[in-house]
Amino acid sequence: MPELPEVETTRKGIAPYVVGEVVKDIVIRERQLRWPIPLELTRSLKSQTIKKLRRRAKYLLFYTDNGCMLLHLGMSGSLRVIDANLPHEKHDHVDIVFESGRSLRFRDPRKFGSILWTEEDPLLHKLIGHLGPEPLSKEFISDYLYLRSRKRTQAIKTFIMDSRIVVGVGNIYANEALYLSGIKPTLKAGRISKARYEKLVREIKNVLARAIEKGGTTLRDFINGEGKPGYFRNELQVYDRKNEACHVCQTPIKMIRLGQRSTFYCTNCQR
Repeated sequence: MPELPEVETTRKGIAPYVVGEVVKDIVIRERQLRWPIPLELTRSLKSQTIKKLRRRAKYLLFYTDNGCMLLHLGMSGSLRVIDANLPHEKHDHVDIVFESGRSLRFRDPRKFGSILWTEEDPLLHKLIGHLGPEPLSKEFISDYLYLRSRKRTQAIKTFIMDSRIVVGVGNIYANEALYLSGIKPTLKAGRISKARYEKLVREIKNVLARAIEKGGTTLRDFINGEGKPGYFRNELQVYDRKNEACHVCQTPIKMIRLGQRSTFYCTNCQR
């Protein structure tokens, strides 16, 4: 599933080709995604100029004078800027065609992605308004995370993956940040000291920033806006390394199931 770094990489990749473009047409080949594509999308978006493209959590927000298109890549979605005349393939569900002759093509084999429209502030949308701070923002600091964790009995890994606490810390990056912080993923969030939260916040920011710099982590479905893979997978310390040696102490990496997600950690380095 594309996580925050992959979505941010996509945003950065397509923005130069999208912002300032005028929408000529919207071609919808499959309306039934996670939620049906709203009927008013074509009427509202056609002839509009894309004024701004930003990301909130894993949503891409395409701002126009009429309103805003909210796009989520789901589990297997990808966006590519292509020649508008390029023939579509089986899972190419939507094309946003621009007057320049280019098209923004949304591909989603599993159809868990979504394309929605709002005329209100998209940051207040019901799918976004309740979300926690961005992990790379000034609002995400150790004091905040420490205070939110008090009396919490859930595992720290589950806690930092809760989008109501902080957005975008997906499974891969939670595993990596906890390893680099030396924190065992099963520890209760409310039992962790403020000093350890300071290190955890720092490592969450570092891991996500490095992943964005490397173009994300390619495991199965993700390709960026230019069709190139991400390279952060080459830097993974624990994720998907069951029984392989820890890079620090050579202890075999252990895998458990936590919150129905595969969880990888070093039994020696993480306490």
